[in-house]
Amino acid sequence: MRAAMNTESLVKMANQIGDFFEAMPDRPEALQGIAHHIRNFWEPRMRRELLAYLDQHGVSQLKPIVAQALAAHRDMLG
Repeated sequence: MRAAMNTESLVKMANQIGDFFEAMPDRPEALQGIAHHIRNFWEPRMRRELLAYLDQHGVSQLKPIVAQALAAHRDMLG
């Protein structure tokens, strides 16, 4: 079994995903794209850890587009 990822690394990776989707002109589509990417390519415990970070720390280190995507599509990520 792999060790849990460092939360700082998860935040960094989520922000990198946000960087990619931020260039999309359709904001709702970008938010959905971020959430779908995280759901499809991250393990469930990675997603849970990122959501727990959001609950504990708010949006402090997350790009606004990432925080918005997590909030808007939390149901599919949990």
